[in-house]
Amino acid sequence: MATPPSKYLGNLVDIDRGEISREIFVSGEIYQHEQEQVFARAWLFIGHESQIPKPGDYFVSRMGEESVILTRDRDGIIHVFLNSCRHRGMKVCRYDEGNTPVFSCPYHGWSYATDGKLVGVPYFKQAYHDELDKSKWGLVEVPQMANYKGTIWATWDAGAPPLEEYLGDVKTYLDVFLDNLDGTPSELEVIGGVQKWTMPNNWKWASENFSGDNYHGISHRSVDMLKISPSGALGRHQFDAVRTPSTNLSVSHRGHGWRAQLKQSDDYQPAYGDDPVIDGYFREAHRRRIKNLGEMSRLKSSGGTVFPNVSFSDGRMSIGVWHPAGPHHTEAWRWYFIWKDAPQEVRDIWRPYVMRYAGPSGMTEQDDMENWNYAHASSMGTIARRHPYNYKMGLGHEATKGDEDWIVKGGLVTQQTLTEQNQRGMYELWASLMDAKDWGAVRSSPQW
Repeated sequence: MATPPSKYLGNLVDIDRGEISREIFVSGEIYQHEQEQVFARAWLFIGHESQIPKPGDYFVSRMGEESVILTRDRDGIIHVFLNSCRHRGMKVCRYDEGNTPVFSCPYHGWSYATDGKLVGVPYFKQAYHDELDKSKWGLVEVPQMANYKGTIWATWDAGAPPLEEYLGDVKTYLDVFLDNLDGTPSELEVIGGVQKWTMPNNWKWASENFSGDNYHGISHRSVDMLKISPSGALGRHQFDAVRTPSTNLSVSHRGHGWRAQLKQSDDYQPAYGDDPVIDGYFREAHRRRIKNLGEMSRLKSSGGTVFPNVSFSDGRMSIGVWHPAGPHHTEAWRWYFIWKDAPQEVRDIWRPYVMRYAGPSGMTEQDDMENWNYAHASSMGTIARRHPYNYKMGLGHEATKGDEDWIVKGGLVTQQTLTEQNQRGMYELWASLMDAKDWGAVRSSPQW
């Protein structure tokens, strides 16, 4: 007797046919299940170490629907705690960021040190008779946390694979973002704070878009007719003034999707020629990059999505996180980065450029949000939910490795400009997690 398809993989998510049910976007029941199966298991982006440089510094972040505190204790050790008092659950930190010696609950006054230990209980002797074991009632800390080149990640699942195994071969492309312009270990810092806004659509729309949707250029046609890049040329990208022939790469591995170009040459593109200081900074960084990386310097990453909801935009040095806020809403957060050694002239052009591009005021992100909002709204009806989405682009034409073996160690690569292999990979892992009892079942699957 043949094994029937699972509820998710092979049914709602049919990778072989390239069809995905709209239910996974609009169903409240499915949304609640994925909070447990996906967001309580996956590695999630918390923030950047530059946001908490000193002992006592903190930044309040999110993991799925949970509020969490990223903090550095008095010994300089980084922690991620659930932002909830162990007494009655009140948030112990109600500010976005700052510095403090303790986190004090404003409800009943329980206080916690920056290492999470419960250090203060009002009326400890009178009300608890010295019998409360404070060592057992500290803040809830994530069982796994990792610092990858300055980016802080965490998971609620002690059985999840280590972060670097979880990332797999997408690390090659993530490093292009996180390393310096010259390919040396990362020296980035957050600029301009974190922008936050709410969108009336499911979180998956944004994640799949950034994982590799090169098909929606028509949406940004009006932006491409303007001069918003530092190059001064028409278009969105800072290097639009000079085009170097390249091979397009779409990489799908372990649910992550990335877009990149392998340039035929690594000649410097003088996109900032009008300002000798800015042009000199990028020209010198390019020279060091060739020296440090050799052939790898030809790899230009456009960005992608680390499953489930962390999207990197390399050309704009920005990270977008799509926090689930119900089946029909997403709370979007966007970080912007700059190189620590960048002169003031570079900083002066970079911050307004990236914010003009992405975020709630970004011209391209406004286009994207309009697409996601309308698509989500038109998929909620009784009739609409009977018809699956089409993810057939490039189906059956994926290539494994190829001439790019020295870049791509695994996963799928295509030289097609347009394909939906990355989206199919994302939903395959999503469905596997939704069905699986634990990470062991996912890690033993052919996909892993």
